[in-house]
Amino acid sequence: MRNPLSERIVEIKPSGIRKFFDIVSEMKDAISLGVGEPDFDTPWHIRDEGIYSLEKGRTFYTSNAGLKELKIEISNYLERRFHLSYDYDKEVMVTVGGSEAIDIALRAMIDPGDEVIVPQPSYVSYEPCAILANAVPVIINLKAENEFRLTARELEDAITEKTKVVVLPFPNNPTGAIMERKDLEAIAEVIIRHDLFVLSDEIYAELTYKDRHVSIAEIPGMWERTVLINGFSKAYAMTGWRLGYACAPAAIIAQMLKIHQFAIMCAPTTSQYAAVEALKNGDGDVAMMREQYNQRRRYLVNAFREMGLPCFEPYGAFYIFPCIKEFGMTSDEFATRFLEEEKVAVVPGTAFGDCGEGFLRISYAYSLENLKVAIGRLADFVGKLRAEQK
Repeated sequence: MRNPLSERIVEIKPSGIRKFFDIVSEMKDAISLGVGEPDFDTPWHIRDEGIYSLEKGRTFYTSNAGLKELKIEISNYLERRFHLSYDYDKEVMVTVGGSEAIDIALRAMIDPGDEVIVPQPSYVSYEPCAILANAVPVIINLKAENEFRLTARELEDAITEKTKVVVLPFPNNPTGAIMERKDLEAIAEVIIRHDLFVLSDEIYAELTYKDRHVSIAEIPGMWERTVLINGFSKAYAMTGWRLGYACAPAAIIAQMLKIHQFAIMCAPTTSQYAAVEALKNGDGDVAMMREQYNQRRRYLVNAFREMGLPCFEPYGAFYIFPCIKEFGMTSDEFATRFLEEEKVAVVPGTAFGDCGEGFLRISYAYSLENLKVAIGRLADFVGKLRAEQK
């Protein structure tokens, strides 16, 4: 019998995040700091709008690109928050989460053999989606001494004549790193000189704690080279609603929409009506949640300093990325033993690329009370390991 499976798909590794999540879900009294999901409920007025849409029988397909009202609000939001101008009719489309947008953006831009530059550590989807688009992923290993930012020199060194797309994953999952305007201006010069395009994943744009987020599409000469991806999961605590969007020049959106038409049809109708309400009246909710995350972020930064674990200060998303190299274990070994002995789940840095070895991703999308218990257990565990080394 012939092998029914694609060798290309078989060779793609499953997500390293889910392993520890699955274990901890079966472990009594365990605490998970592993999943990047807000612990807040979707704000009531947003849920209410979704409920109302169901009560009114709004259960039919929307247009492939999304509700007109939602696309208008997305355009208004980006203008209001980031000074970006997009034609809602031709340059905005609604997707099933940011993940679909990543997938179809790469498929719309890539021909077989094109190279896609993927800085790592970064979200688990970029490299597999590049492979699924028949691209060759080229990995840039970001460095802790640069606060895991992408530098112009690193980008320049990775570019070849086959390079077409650069993934820009900031604010970053798993490191919490951000790119400031000066950083973006430096890499924009390289991108323009080499005539490249950018997939800018800005799903954590609202969760920044040092000034406001700057999109690379704001940098002169970059709007026409950028596919901007965002969504509602993180900022509005709407993970289960599965709603994202992409904004790009009309020629790119038209081809992305073609893939979306055949693979998806349209994003969930109820979610789209709820998202209209989120964008119209959700700024206060976002500000409240951002302040809560910031309190937790500051607590963890101080806790790791007191613990003596090296950790740069993250200014974006809701993750912190401490270094555990002193213990002579792999990230997976440390995380496994920590879970077994202290009943706390964290994610090995290697889930986000080989250069994540020696680091852990800890999510602070959890209550301060849970964080304090978990970090207390981590301090005990670290103390025990240090005693073993003497």
